[in-house]
Amino acid sequence: MAMPVRVVIDSSACLPKEVVAELDIAVINLHVMQDGEDRTTSGLSSLELAAAYARQLERGGDEGVLALHISKELSSTWSAAVTAAAVFEEGAVRVVDTSSLGMAVGAAAMAAARLAKDGASLEECYDIAVDTLRRSETWIYLHRIDEIRKSGRISAATAVVSTALATRPIMRVHGGRMEIAAKTRTQSKAFAKLVEMAQIRAEGQPVFVAITQNEAREAAKQLEALLQVSLPEGSSFMFVDVDPTLAVHAGPGAVSVSAVFANEAPELSTAKPVLK
Repeated sequence: MAMPVRVVIDSSACLPKEVVAELDIAVINLHVMQDGEDRTTSGLSSLELAAAYARQLERGGDEGVLALHISKELSSTWSAAVTAAAVFEEGAVRVVDTSSLGMAVGAAAMAAARLAKDGASLEECYDIAVDTLRRSETWIYLHRIDEIRKSGRISAATAVVSTALATRPIMRVHGGRMEIAAKTRTQSKAFAKLVEMAQIRAEGQPVFVAITQNEAREAAKQLEALLQVSLPEGSSFMFVDVDPTLAVHAGPGAVSVSAVFANEAPELSTAKPVLK
């Protein structure tokens, strides 16, 4: 039986294939291109998105399509999605202004898809996605800043100071943009700071945590172990690999924590892939 609401994301949400298959979520891959010795990324076009939305509507999305994409401050994909949605009957495609990226968007998609499987309306799926995003935080530990400096996601002055002081910053996604949440000298101090920030934000309530890594599996395992013993009982964890488009900007060794707080939502309970 087809779900009345179809959930569409782009690959920057970093959802594992097992979860995508289980929840029947449609994923559109963002683009990675080789530019000489460097790799660059580009967002999805309105034509690509319109075609993807049309396919999902044809699959039986009688209520419509819910589209969740990377922050409009970080990619042109959101504006292309709005243009694509305008091709269809009004209300057929609902585009969420996520102001986020990675597994914060992935968690919102999971929550919406869970409701969609139970026959929820497009409005109900939209509301749970927005609420999940509202309760989310994303922090990113950068093992080095070369890639994010090249991408223009931090200022030249910040990059120079970070390099001179040999700092390993923790970034935070806030208002759809990247900002520095903390500066640390070592990975161990960075992980201790991440745990501290997550504990404070949790306020004693269970947390859904997704740890995303780029060429840093052992480090991600270490961070998960620290979070498991520090966060409230009932918290759940998921490990995922970073999407190639995000890896271009984060660089090797990066580990991010996307957490949904005050989590009493069973719709986020699903298969939890582990690192191999």
